[in-house]
Amino acid sequence: MLGKKLVTAQKRGETRALCLGLGMVACSMMMYFFIGITIVPFYTKSVWTTETVCKVLKTNVKDKVFCPNSEDSQDEEIFPYPCLQVWVNLTASGQEVMLYQTEDTLERNPKCSYVPDKLENSKEVKARIETIASNFKKYQTFPCYYDPGGTQTNVILSRLYPSKGLLFAFLWPTLMFTGGCLIIVLVKISQYVSVLSAWQ
Repeated sequence: MLGKKLVTAQKRGETRALCLGLGMVACSMMMYFFIGITIVPFYTKSVWTTETVCKVLKTNVKDKVFCPNSEDSQDEEIFPYPCLQVWVNLTASGQEVMLYQTEDTLERNPKCSYVPDKLENSKEVKARIETIASNFKKYQTFPCYYDPGGTQTNVILSRLYPSKGLLFAFLWPTLMFTGGCLIIVLVKISQYVSVLSAWQ
């Protein structure tokens, strides 16, 4: 009687462990799919792939412009802000080009190097842009990214999804997938050993 209870408890434990392993594998597959349709397209679409050194030539803060500068933008998303323009010397080619914060900045407004998030307080936006401008004047040389193919003549300060960020995004689903597969393999080994012991 006790042996039957132990066998029943063992089978229940194996079933739960197998369900856990299958669930981890399924969740990791969903995470892979989500990363594949969100982060990977932005990473592959970016042409600013080569890092170089940029030196600030001049910074300029123009009068207020409106953001975003796109035709499909809604009226409530448009707000005025000072337009910061930063021109740098590209070390790789020696050209004078305009600097943008990220790839998204160029798409939102190609006239400005920095596009702030929508804030209710215009003074806070102005103070932030002035701080960024002063930092560029203070730190004249810094790493930046350019397009080695030459399709984009401008440069960006940082990529939205760098290579390290992409690898980090794939790290967690990979660990979950590996753990789920390991649990499934251990359950199958345990079942095989149990059947082999019973047959002997």
